[in-house]
Amino acid sequence: MTATTDPRPRHVTVNGRRVRHRVDGDGPPVVLLHGIGRTLRDFTEQHELLARGFRVHSVDLPGYGGSLPMAEPCTLPALGRFVGDYLDAVGVDEPAHLVGNSLGGAVAMRFAVTEPARVASLVLINSAGFGQEVAAALRVLALRPFGRLLLRPNRSFARRVERALFHDPSFATEERIAYALEVARQPYTARVMLETCRDLGTFRGVRPQWREELLTEVSRLDVPTLIVWGDRDLILPAGHLDAARARLPRARTHLFADCGHMPQIERAEEFHRLLVDFWAAAEAADLADEAAQPGVSGAVPAGPDRHPQRQAVTEAG
Repeated sequence: MTATTDPRPRHVTVNGRRVRHRVDGDGPPVVLLHGIGRTLRDFTEQHELLARGFRVHSVDLPGYGGSLPMAEPCTLPALGRFVGDYLDAVGVDEPAHLVGNSLGGAVAMRFAVTEPARVASLVLINSAGFGQEVAAALRVLALRPFGRLLLRPNRSFARRVERALFHDPSFATEERIAYALEVARQPYTARVMLETCRDLGTFRGVRPQWREELLTEVSRLDVPTLIVWGDRDLILPAGHLDAARARLPRARTHLFADCGHMPQIERAEEFHRLLVDFWAAAEAADLADEAAQPGVSGAVPAGPDRHPQRQAVTEAG
């Protein structure tokens, strides 16, 4: 089935605050979560591709783009709660596929730990949470008063940030740079970014305490997980993928060659195929698991290896 998509984002009220989102398509629900300082536009390509077979929700996280900040500080636990509140507000009452880039990946994991029954799968794109190393600009944001000075809207800085996100400089278009500058001029953007950066990290990098706690809890979940990275990421280095494999050995992984921080844009078609193939394999594994339950012909006892299809880690360059 091919769904007609409406490129115009709309608004919904979540906990009394305006939230900008875009919803298209029919089928299982998918929620797309962007990174720090970014907006739902980072998922435009995937939104339109996925809307052919899924009910796709692209969301501006609170305090970014067209979404107003939350009443509470913008921390990782608060963002995780926001995902559940958003799903309630738009009436999603079945498990959703969560797809998160950078900060959005950590938000997806936080929500999955809190409400695992509402998560059909996790797709983590160059996700925060797997290592201490992070781009110097983000580390500086943790310092007072330098962080606020750095976030003053500036076209030259916006251009450098956009270029750092992609290995192929042609993706850092003038249109993307102009939009990034527009987002930076929102009256609440700098405050929200500083709150988030200082919650998650220091000048030395990403704090180990929340990472250790989160990954320990995620490793206990029985949620199909796909982790992808670009090998030329200048924001969160590709070495974090090795840490992800070690901490989440049942996850499927994929490394994109000659790709930066946003494979969902820089490798849009390839990423889309990887995504839908992963979901199809997870669905097949669930059906096989149901058929193998006690009382069904050919059943095997449930136990630690009840999901053998989810155990393999695959790597493709």
